[in-house]
Amino acid sequence: MAKDRREYNKLKAITDDMLNELLKDFPKPEALLARNGLLKRLQKRFLEKALVAELTARLGCDKHDPAGKNSGHSRNGTTPKTMQGEFGHLELETPRDRNGSFEPQIVAKGQR
Repeated sequence: MAKDRREYNKLKAITDDMLNELLKDFPKPEALLARNGLLKRLQKRFLEKALVAELTARLGCDKHDPAGKNSGHSRNGTTPKTMQGEFGHLELETPRDRNGSFEPQIVAKGQR
């Protein structure tokens, strides 16, 4: 029960002002759930951001950080991945590392 409350409190951090800003360009409710609607675009951006954060944690440095230069283990672009979810197909750009050891957790390899 306490864990659920903590999760809810994290969600409360999304303010009405933030939602109003997102919704200002979507006057019709259909635009929210359309093929490339707001919910699908938010889901894509959120997952890609989380994947980049996972890789950053794995490598121990941010993109373009001098600390990672010549470390032998760095970022190596992205690879496309199609994920099937509640909102249909979602095309994600999954980050890669140079030696191929990065195993994302939020969207695991082979997961659909």
